[in-house]
Amino acid sequence: MQRRFKVVLTWDNEAQVYVVTVPALPGCLTQGKSRKEALERVQEAIAGHIEALKVIGQPVPQGDVEFAEVQVINHGNCRNYVEIH
Repeated sequence: MQRRFKVVLTWDNEAQVYVVTVPALPGCLTQGKSRKEALERVQEAIAGHIEALKVIGQPVPQGDVEFAEVQVINHGNCRNYVEIH
């Protein structure tokens, strides 16, 4: 069965790697020196994570996550105002 998962890529300046997390699979993460390497590795990480869940008798999440983009506007000394797009 083929599934698709949304992943989050974050550049880590200190380690000089892309860190990839899978929000639908808490604890599933990996890294790579390039975006391409990180995305290849996360496929392996997802497969291993799902297999581990099955082995320990835990349910495999069926849903994925939804992302939204927000813009934060600083109004001087006032609290930040957030607009959702």
